[in-house]
Amino acid sequence: MIKRLFKKGKENFLEEQVLAAQNGDEQTRHHLLEKYRPFIAKNVSEVCKRYIDPDRDDEFSIGLMAFNEAIDSFSKEKGSSFLSFAKLVVKRKVIDYLRSEQNQPAAVSLDEEIQDEEQMENPNEVKISRERFAQETDAWHRKEEILEFREKLRAYKISFEELIEISPKHQDARESAMEVARIIYETPSLREYVQEKKRLPMKELINYVSVSKKTLERNRKYILAIFIILSEDYMYLKEYIKGVKV
Repeated sequence: MIKRLFKKGKENFLEEQVLAAQNGDEQTRHHLLEKYRPFIAKNVSEVCKRYIDPDRDDEFSIGLMAFNEAIDSFSKEKGSSFLSFAKLVVKRKVIDYLRSEQNQPAAVSLDEEIQDEEQMENPNEVKISRERFAQETDAWHRKEEILEFREKLRAYKISFEELIEISPKHQDARESAMEVARIIYETPSLREYVQEKKRLPMKELINYVSVSKKTLERNRKYILAIFIILSEDYMYLKEYIKGVKV
C-alpha cells in the first residue's frame, strides 16, 4: 500500500513538472530532458534493436526532440501517465525517422556507379530488404501497442484473452458498443468517472445512450476496452475503430 502511494506521488510530481514546463518554465523543461536521457536512450534502443549512444547517434537526437514534444502535448485528461505517453511518442518519432531514412536514395555519382558496379547490391534485393524492414517495424510496433493495451486492461480488471472471447459477434452490436464508448469519451463527467472508477457509470450513462441497461451490462468490458483505445495514443489499435469519430 505504501509503495503504491509513493509511486502515485512520484507520478503526480512528475506531471506537475511537465505542466510547469508547458507553462514556460524552461529550467524545469531542461531538468526533465536531462533527467530522462536514460529513459529516452532505452526506448530508442528498443526501436533500433541496438545500443544507442546519446552523444553520437542521430536516433537519440530524434528521441530527445520527441520527448520534448511529449512534454508540450501531454494531457492528464487522456488518462495515461506521462512516461507511458512519452514512450509512445518517442518510439513513433524514431520509427518515422528510420522509415524516412530507408526511403532516401543514396547519392552516388555516375563515375562511382560504374567503378563499383560489380560490388553494388542488387536493387531488387535492396527493395525487398527495405520492405522487410518496414514490415518488421510495423509488427514490432503493433506488438508494443498490444502490450501497452494489456496493461491498461488490467487496471480495469479485463484480460486481453477474455476480451477476445466476450467481443460482440455481430457487427451492429460492435458498432453500438463503440458508439457508447465514444459518447463516454466525449462527455467529460462520464470520462472522468470511468478513468477514476474503472467502471461504467450505469445510472448516468443510461441518459446518454439509446441502448438498454441489460445490453450495457452484457457489453460492459468491450465498451471499456474501446474507451481505453480512444483515450490513448494507439496508432494501430485505432485502425480497428477508425469508424468511431472523436
